Amino acid sequence: MPQTIVLGAGPCGLAAAMMLARDGHRVTVLERDPAPVPEDPAGAWEDWARAGVTQFRQAHFIHPRGRQVLAAELPDVLDALEGAGALRLDPLKRLPAAITDREPRPGDERLVTTTARRPTLEQVLARAAEEEPGVDVQRGVAVSALESRRADGRLQVTGVRDASGRLLPADLVIDAMGRRSALPALLADAGGDPVHEEASDSGFVYYTRFFRAADGRLPVPRAPVNSHIGSFALLTLPADAGTWSVTLYTASGDQALKRLRDVERWTALVRACPLHAHWLDGEPMTEIMPMGGVIDRYRRSTGTAGVVSVADAWACTNPSLGRGISLGLAHAALLRAAVGEHPDDPVGLVGAFDEATERELTPWYRATVAFDRARLAEIDAIRGGEEPPPPAPDDVAGRVRAALPVAMSRDADVFRAGLEIASCLALPQEVFARPGLAQRVLEVAGGETARLPGPDRAEVLKLVA
Repeated sequence: MPQTIVLGAGPCGLAAAMMLARDGHRVTVLERDPAPVPEDPAGAWEDWARAGVTQFRQAHFIHPRGRQVLAAELPDVLDALEGAGALRLDPLKRLPAAITDREPRPGDERLVTTTARRPTLEQVLARAAEEEPGVDVQRGVAVSALESRRADGRLQVTGVRDASGRLLPADLVIDAMGRRSALPALLADAGGDPVHEEASDSGFVYYTRFFRAADGRLPVPRAPVNSHIGSFALLTLPADAGTWSVTLYTASGDQALKRLRDVERWTALVRACPLHAHWLDGEPMTEIMPMGGVIDRYRRSTGTAGVVSVADAWACTNPSLGRGISLGLAHAALLRAAVGEHPDDPVGLVGAFDEATERELTPWYRATVAFDRARLAEIDAIRGGEEPPPPAPDDVAGRVRAALPVAMSRDADVFRAGLEIASCLALPQEVFARPGLAQRVLEVAGGETARLPGPDRAEVLKLVA
């Protein structure tokens, strides 16, 4: 029976552990944070100390692609999540008012998701992992070194040592240590080649507050979940057990808006946005929780056998698009498939997993970074007193992207196409390559671009002064 070690007991590490255990692997999960798993999601939110996870109580969302992975790979975990109060969300039940075509389409069920706060998701997965035959989760265990050997001139990882010096042999080591993974340093100490890495500050800072409704009813959305309003954006995410989060996020270099740490200024800016002010109509659960210094980082395997990275340990981006957990779960499923195809070939496994990652997930990383860079350029123009320039006439892709929000508010099929992108089900280039769709987007938008109501730059500065 193969022995696998997973470094990190976050949601994606736990999901990978359970997937492989169900295929006959003995899996040991090593988690640096020592706190035991709380009995229920309420305890996880209130008391679970997860110092190793910066975003543990920040805004969180599971896209339909993430739900699909759970339904296909770990259906009992999805059932447990919904049983714990997670929200089942169907965006087609709230089509924009201007869309008169309300007829269902084949495949609409793909757009349904189940979402929850991060502590709820992790508590459910952690409880399931504790009960999973073949999985041993050890908390309060830090890894200090990789064990390795040379085979045919290639480094092969054969296990790990923890901080006490204990050796744990393994046929496969899975790095699920998240955004702050220490794997590159551990590989270097073991004599491995440098890990290829691309990294830069995402350029955004976030100010989040959670709310709950006394009657359990969530606010009805009146604008896109991720709404860009001039030099700031509003992210409104429904969650489990009648809770939701509201996040204001801005360019990290915008010194004036750092005053959004103050609850009165934060509240004033949200309240000045007509389509979003009602999200304040609940009982606050937290103060304003800032988060900055978020790195866009991509790492690619050097070909070292016996070790792979998944989810945020492989690549991570600006969290405002909410793609991290969903793509991380998809990454774990790709690993399960690669391991199944190469059960006794550590070199072939690493190559197959790298190929699948580059084909299926790296385009999502590139698309997210490109989207962020375009948004930051737009914010910089607004802060400089300019209107963001429209796409050039020969930039068809840019004109389609700019027209998409308007077309989504008017056309049922374009609305679904936009949701496929937002849901991590299809890349923008795949959607716009469909016959006639790009032209349809431009025709429906009629040259208009989305402008959500809210304060202009001068009014924003007054509100936060």
